[in-house]
Amino acid sequence: MATHELTAENFETTVKEHPLVFIDFWATWCGPCRAFGPIYEKASESHDDVWFTKVDIDQQQGLAEAAGISAVPTLIVLKNGEVVFKQAGALRASDLDTLIDKVKEETPAA
Repeated sequence: MATHELTAENFETTVKEHPLVFIDFWATWCGPCRAFGPIYEKASESHDDVWFTKVDIDQQQGLAEAAGISAVPTLIVLKNGEVVFKQAGALRASDLDTLIDKVKEETPAA
């Protein structure tokens, strides 16, 4: 799998169709974003059961604003449409893999 562009137009459909969605909010001018990009892309190739998306905050300002993005990169994870993780800053590959495994294992509260 690869990463997918997330936009205001396809956000609702994406969240409804995929139980586990990772969203990388990034910008072309952001050095840490460019460093995290290949790590995120590689993770997307190893986890077919996760939908990996990217949001260019300069192209999707409304979506970034709605998500409360104040720094990039910011990673948000949605599980069954609910935010289960949100953190600014680039993750190391090992930390991203640990996060993915943890989110997959957790079951939402009833």
